[in-house]
Formats: sequence, C-alpha cells, structure tokens
Amino acid sequence: MNPQTNTQSGRSAGVISTTEKYCVRSTFAYPLVISHGEGCYLEDLDGNRYLDFNSNVCTAPLGYGHPAVRKAIERPATSGAHKIAGQDFYTVEHAALARKLVSITPGHLSKVFLNNTGTEAVENCMKLAYRKHGALPGVSCYGAFHGRTLGALTFTSSKPVHKFNFPQLPHRRIPFCTDDEDPRVDEVFQVLENEKVAFMITECVQGEGGYNFASTRFMSNLQKASQEHGVPLIIDEVQTGIGRTGKWWAFQHYGLRPNLVSSAKAVQVGASILQEDYEPKESGVVSTTWGGGDRISLAAGLAIIETIENENLMEKASAVGRSILAGLREIKDSFPEVITDANGLGLMLKIDFADGELRDEVVKTAFKKNLLLLGAGKRTIRVVPPLIIGEEDAQKGLDILTESIKESIRLR
Repeated sequence: MNPQTNTQSGRSAGVISTTEKYCVRSTFAYPLVISHGEGCYLEDLDGNRYLDFNSNVCTAPLGYGHPAVRKAIERPATSGAHKIAGQDFYTVEHAALARKLVSITPGHLSKVFLNNTGTEAVENCMKLAYRKHGALPGVSCYGAFHGRTLGALTFTSSKPVHKFNFPQLPHRRIPFCTDDEDPRVDEVFQVLENEKVAFMITECVQGEGGYNFASTRFMSNLQKASQEHGVPLIIDEVQTGIGRTGKWWAFQHYGLRPNLVSSAKAVQVGASILQEDYEPKESGVVSTTWGGGDRISLAAGLAIIETIENENLMEKASAVGRSILAGLREIKDSFPEVITDANGLGLMLKIDFADGELRDEVVKTAFKKNLLLLGAGKRTIRVVPPLIIGEEDAQKGLDILTESIKESIRLR
C-alpha cells in the first residue's frame, strides 16, 4: 500500500457510522478503526498500517503483539472465569501484580489497591487521604488532569469542557511551575499556612495539560510543605509511570517521597500505591466489583513490568528518547516561526506550536501519512512511542512529522 494514500473503505466507515449513531460523542482523534497491531505499528480494518507515536495514550508501552504479553494472557483468557469480583475473591494474578508494583516502588509505599482505571486510582488516593485527615479542601495545580469522574474532576483543570456545570469538592489551586525562578513557585507555603487541607495532588509532568515538566524547586517545595504541615502528597503517575520517563516513576527524578501514588495506563489496570499508615483500619472503606479490571489485564500488566525490567527497556528507551528529542529540537530550529518549544524526559516528549489550529492540522496531516500523533493542552503534540521503538522507526516518525509540518504550513 502507498503510505501517502491511506483510505477508509466501507468496513471502517461502517464502524465509524455505527459508533457515531449509538455512542455518546467523545474524543475520537481521527477515523482510525483498529484491527490489530505488531511492534510499534497498528493496522486498521482496511489494511492501512500506522506507526504509533502515542502508544494508545501511553497504554501500550511494549507496543502490540509482544510475545511476553501474549503468553501471559493465555491462561486467564482460557480459564472460563476471566472476570472476577477482585476485591471479594482472591486470584493469583491480583496478588502477583500487587507484589510486583510494590517491588518497583520505594520501600515506604508498601500497600496497593487495584481497580479499573486511572481516575479510580486517583479517587481512591483522595478517599484514603480524606479518611485520615478529614473532609477538608484538597490542593491541586492549574492545568492538571486527574480524571473525569466527579471527585477527580474537581482537581482537573486542563480544559473548561471537562468541567462546565459539574459540581466540585472544596479545593484550592496553585500554579504548576516549570521554572525555578517563577515568582509563584513558593505559593504552596502560603496556602498551607492559611488553611488546613486534606492533601496535595500533582503530576510531575502534566499530561493533558500540555506536557509541562515541573521545575525541581517546585516539586521540592511540595515535598517540604507536605512534611512541615503533615499534609499527604499524592503523585499522579497515571500517564508518566512504569518507565515512560526513564525511571519506574517520574517522581524519582525529583527525589520525592510521596504518601500515595496513582497509576494506570501502562500497568493495564488502575492502582493506588500507598504508605501502610494510609490503609484503613476497617475493611470495606475502599472496594470495587471488578478490583483490577479482569485477570487478563492483571496478567498483562505483570508481563509488561517484567519485560521492561528483563529487557532493560527503560535504559534503551532513554537513549532513543534522547535521539528523538534532538530530532524534535532540530525540527523546532527549522520552523522557528511556528514551533516554540521541544522538550522531554525519557520517552515522554513534546513539541509546542505557536497556535492550536496549526497543531491540529499537523496531527491530521500526519495521520494521512500513516503516523499516529495526539495533541495535548492547547498547542502541544505529545511524542510517546512504545518503549520498544528502535532508531529506524524513531527517525521514520520524525521524517513524517517534518513533512506534515511543511505541508500544513503550505495549506495555511
């Protein structure tokens, strides 16, 4: 097939039409109907093959069809009981994944609660903090994204469309500072000196907010304020966790000691990881019917972590990440009037455009050229390929991105 002329035939078009007829309007980025995948590539129903530079929003760190994952899910998939009420009944997969998560997390975080999604992981971290400190306001950052269920949504503020007409819990917001010299970098101390709060929650790298990378001083201030005022620090690692930034957890780049951590996406299920003193004394304070999604997802999550560990993928991904970042900065230098920044940590990378319309056009053009990109924030394209990506595919993606920018500029 000619990679410049992908088409959506009756098969894809029919699925899209049915979805739009029966499903509530959501966030579909482009007319891609996924059939299957292999390595860093996805194929749609019409035989078009795409290089995936968004890893299905960081949920596919090993790409597609990895043999370790295929092998891991065989037994639970054929068990005849793959969907278990995991907080009511025990399974090998639940126990194994929980133990593995603790093993890759700093030792003071020794308990895990598994659920289904990232927003549930955030909500349960919040609930455990409320349980210990009371129904006080929580503190989050401007530009944050912590999920869409109503509790987590209070602390999300990346886009107005997420929040209009929805009720909110008591909360306070502080700036998310990306520069140590930001005059607002110490604002957290003022908030905690003036009011009692139940917790502080932040990402180390804002995901949906635009791939904003926290400054060292800002994160250090949060840690210091947490310790001085006895306020738990929740770090949201739903998008950054499980090796994406070159370490298991993004907070490790900052030397933080969070009290609770939320994870999901790459681990295939939602997970709240916490200090033992935040575990409730009574059973049933937190629970969920599906308790980790299902045994297939639990087994896949464990296989992903073990494969990243066994194949040294964080180190390999960091090296490729440095190469991609150098390429993104070359692209920035080639288009200084329309590209304002290129930055990254490990394989969590971004390129910023001068305006959102051009960014959107580049994403659409790249899709036509068989490269899958996604926006973030108002003007950002995230570049988060699978951790298994090699130099050849990395360069191929950069070449298509460059061509897409050139073509999009010509169309303006």
